[in-house]
Amino acid sequence: MTTPAAPRHPLASFFRGVGDLGRGFAFWGRLPGAMALGLIPAAIVGALLLGGIITLAVFLGDIVTALTGFADTWSDFFAGLVRFGIGAAILGGAIVLAVVSFTALTLLVGDPFYERIWRSVEGHLGDAPPESDYGFWRSVGDSIGLILRGLVAAIIAGLIGLIPLVGTALGAVVAAFLTGWLLADELTSRALVARGLDAAARRALRRDNRARVLGFGVATQLCFLVPLGAVLAMPAAVAGSTVLARTLLDAHAAAGHTDPSTAPAGRRNGA
Repeated sequence: MTTPAAPRHPLASFFRGVGDLGRGFAFWGRLPGAMALGLIPAAIVGALLLGGIITLAVFLGDIVTALTGFADTWSDFFAGLVRFGIGAAILGGAIVLAVVSFTALTLLVGDPFYERIWRSVEGHLGDAPPESDYGFWRSVGDSIGLILRGLVAAIIAGLIGLIPLVGTALGAVVAAFLTGWLLADELTSRALVARGLDAAARRALRRDNRARVLGFGVATQLCFLVPLGAVLAMPAAVAGSTVLARTLLDAHAAAGHTDPSTAPAGRRNGA
């Protein structure tokens, strides 16, 4: 009988999740044709959302002034502090929503391209699951659900951003973790659904490997914040999420679970 491996320290698992995204980037060298196709929908959606963020930033001062008429009689210091906090909360919340919406809309618009990337990565790693049709309407439902959850995350981050002095920094950290979890959830779904896992099984699998999933998601989210990073990172995120999903299944099997819907995906996962 094989003794299960000792659990990893959460911080080590977190950075292994970051490494999963790095392994996704490595597929630019292994599958350049398939990966390059993923740039097209990412560039289109990214340009539209970037235009929206720039427009918001241009008019942010006017929006904040309109919302804070109550502070007109305050001292310049306190009025400025409140307006800065509200402005940062609005912009931060908009960025959170934009990152999540970018992922949802890009996966929807570019579904054929990203399915090809996923299938190519599965074939490269071996032990690919049987052909399965993820379905257009399923993609639409997933995208709407992700955007709605992103809206909730944006509201939470925005409200935290209103806390005096520490709100801006704390809101940014909370936003990174909330958004990272949502991104990892969505990106790993295709590989897990193809292996027969329902929503409850997928949630349980990610929950059991929370630190690694967060590491992957937060790293992906931070890449999306770099200029042009979202366009270049999206194909890598799809490839890396495939590696991550297979790794989670292997860890599940190594822990002694035998449910057929969570059978190991094979050891050639790059972990």
